Amino acid sequence: MKNKFYFNRPLSNLHLKPSSKSEVTSQIIYGEKFSILKKNKEWIKIKLNFDNYIGYIKNRKFKNAFKAEYKIKNLKTRIFFLKKNKYKQSDQYLYFGSKIRILNQKGNFYEFEKNKWINKNSIIKDQNIEKNYIKIFKLFLNIKYLWGGKSATGIDCSALIQIFFFYNNKFFPRDTKDQIKYSKAKTRKKFEKGDIIFWKGHVAICINSKELIHAYGPRKKVLIMPIKKTIKLIEKTAKLKVKKICNIKQF
Repeated sequence: MKNKFYFNRPLSNLHLKPSSKSEVTSQIIYGEKFSILKKNKEWIKIKLNFDNYIGYIKNRKFKNAFKAEYKIKNLKTRIFFLKKNKYKQSDQYLYFGSKIRILNQKGNFYEFEKNKWINKNSIIKDQNIEKNYIKIFKLFLNIKYLWGGKSATGIDCSALIQIFFFYNNKFFPRDTKDQIKYSKAKTRKKFEKGDIIFWKGHVAICINSKELIHAYGPRKKVLIMPIKKTIKLIEKTAKLKVKKICNIKQF
C-alpha cells in the first residue's frame, strides 16, 4: 500500500506495536504525510514521509495527501468553530510545524477544514525558511520532557533537535542513534553556538559558547544549562561520555 495520506487530527502517539499499551516511539501531527504498510480493523502500521519513521496508530478515516500551503509557527494554536457568526473556542489545538491548506478566509480567521478555523497570525507560508534555530528551540523552553513526544504536549531530546529541520522541510533523523550516524564530527574542540553534543541516547545543542538547551529527562523539561557542568553531570549520573560533537551549520 503505497498511497500517501495525511494525518487529519491534531496529534497522535506513534506506537512500537499495535497496542495503546505499547511503547510510544514518536508522535504524528496534523498534515504529516504517511504511507500505510499494513492494517487491521483497529490499527495501521505507517511510515512517515518526512523521516521514514515506522510505527502504529489507530485505524481511522484518512484523506489523500494534499500540497501544504501554510504551517503553524506558534507552539500551539487553538482551533475555533463558527456558530451564529461568532467564533467559539474548541478544546483542540494545532501544534508547531503542522501543515495545512486554506479553504476559506473571514477576517482574521482561516478555515482549514469544514468549520475548523485558526487565527491567521498563527501561520506562515510552508516554504518559509526559519534560519534562527535558537528561536525555535527556545519556543519549547519549560515544555515537559516526554519520551517519544515532539509537540507542546511534551518533547524528548532528539525531537527537539529534529523539530528545527522538520519545520524547514529538511530531512533529519528522529532518534539520537541515527542522528549520530548522520552527523559529521567537527574537528574544532572549543564549544561554539550551534554545536550539537551527542551522548548515547541523549543530545543537546549549544546556544552559545557556554550554555546548551536540551529536553532533559532527569529535570523533566526543556531547559538551558551550562555546557561543561552538564557534561560532568551526565558523566556522573548516567555514566555516559560525549560520543560526538557536530555543528548544525553542516546540514
